[in-house]
Amino acid sequence: MNWLLIVLGGLLTLSGLIWTLQGVGILPGSAMSGVTLWAIVGPIVAVVGIALLAWGIARRRRARP
Repeated sequence: MNWLLIVLGGLLTLSGLIWTLQGVGILPGSAMSGVTLWAIVGPIVAVVGIALLAWGIARRRRARP
């Protein structure tokens, strides 16, 4: 279960970062480039991903004897 939280958190963080960069126009080349919606949704998804990542790591550390 812990590895699932860590992997999911990492993927969400990466996706959120990419969406943010596309939304603000730094990463061009897609339909999401320059669209304000992705500049708002991206950081929200990234923060959720960081929270899941931290939760998974904390659970893993507590599970060790």
